[in-house]
Amino acid sequence: MNKIKFDFVKYASLNMVAMLGVSIYILADTYFISKALGDIGLTALNFAIVIFALIQGVGLMIGIGGAIDFSLKKSEDNEAEKTSFQDALFIGAFFSSVFLLVGFFFTTQLSLFLGAKGEVLGLTKTYVSTILVFSPFFILNNIALAFARNDNAPRLAMIAMIVSSCSNIILDYLLMFPLSMGIFGAALGTGLSALISLSVLTIYLKDNHRSFRLNKCKLEVKKLVRIMVLGLPACVTELASAITLFTFNLVILKIAGNIGVAAYGIIANVAIVAIALFTGLAQGIQPLVSNYYGKSDRHGLRTILKYSLFTAFLLAIAMYFIIFMYSTNIISVFNGQGNEVLATIAETGLIIYFTGFVFAGINIVLISFFSATSNTDKALLISMLRSSLILIPAVVLLSFRFGIYGVWVSFVMTELSVTMFLVISHRRYVTMKFKN
Repeated sequence: MNKIKFDFVKYASLNMVAMLGVSIYILADTYFISKALGDIGLTALNFAIVIFALIQGVGLMIGIGGAIDFSLKKSEDNEAEKTSFQDALFIGAFFSSVFLLVGFFFTTQLSLFLGAKGEVLGLTKTYVSTILVFSPFFILNNIALAFARNDNAPRLAMIAMIVSSCSNIILDYLLMFPLSMGIFGAALGTGLSALISLSVLTIYLKDNHRSFRLNKCKLEVKKLVRIMVLGLPACVTELASAITLFTFNLVILKIAGNIGVAAYGIIANVAIVAIALFTGLAQGIQPLVSNYYGKSDRHGLRTILKYSLFTAFLLAIAMYFIIFMYSTNIISVFNGQGNEVLATIAETGLIIYFTGFVFAGINIVLISFFSATSNTDKALLISMLRSSLILIPAVVLLSFRFGIYGVWVSFVMTELSVTMFLVISHRRYVTMKFKN
């Protein structure tokens, strides 16, 4: 096995396993809430998870943006690399303050905005407020994970995420059932898992061999903006899930009510597993792509891109086969009350929705590739097309014409349209810029 292939397998596999662990604890959240609170709990979770995705998106923007800045400067032997981490910490502190302010004073208004009302409102508000209080730890965890991956510690980053995920599952069970803390217990378990991940990552932060130190330095607005710009595509990619959730929730609520939202909650949470695998692949190649780009190694860039796209395609085909064969079994796990209407909506939705991941995987990989090579404008455009510019008109128009089926098809059509756009507009760019 040559070095490029070995590095690709190492970084991609470690990250994919780590992200799979994260997705499993989200599924555990969904399962425990469905058992403890039924359809109402699932609906509340589906509204509230939008805010969790927003916090994670901001954390990824800061962490990955700072890590790309660090990695590029490190490849260029630029001493300025040593300030990337503390610049990222400063940005993280600013956004954490904003989230805490919202969490303490505006959770009711925020929950209403998300679509929660009636008996669902109280549960949504509880989950949202708890998650917002823990936002500084989620953001710091994302920063530490990204820098660990980019500073030759991908295995430790994987261990931290796996330990965190396993702890979350255990805490969810203990807090929701023996201690009867309901949806607050689910949110508290998620928050505490970020602290557990950070405790593992202190091994890396205390390591004298890491490539940066916390030194006194002057904060420069230009450097802070650069980090956020480099990480913005990662943020928008994560926010694509939040925007999809938010848009679909409102449209489905009008078409099928709370049962429809609960059914979509099952689909969205199963889809998180797929998104996690593609995101793990994309984040895994980022340190390699940034390194090869900093060294102007065109062969390395083309090889990593080829491996990544092929892997994404195989993953999508494998996942669709599993969904097609076992959709009924998967839905029954989260349909504790045996609601037939919910099961029918969710089963059809799963089979249609997962078709879109054949294209979504390609799009997610290319967003990461463009970001890591400082082509932020291209990465950002792809992210915006996926998250809003195509998706929102598609879901509104198709749902108006085809009802609930149009909602599921809109995701497929959005991802297909973005892939076609990439093939037409960026094929020449990739082949010309990175040809041997």
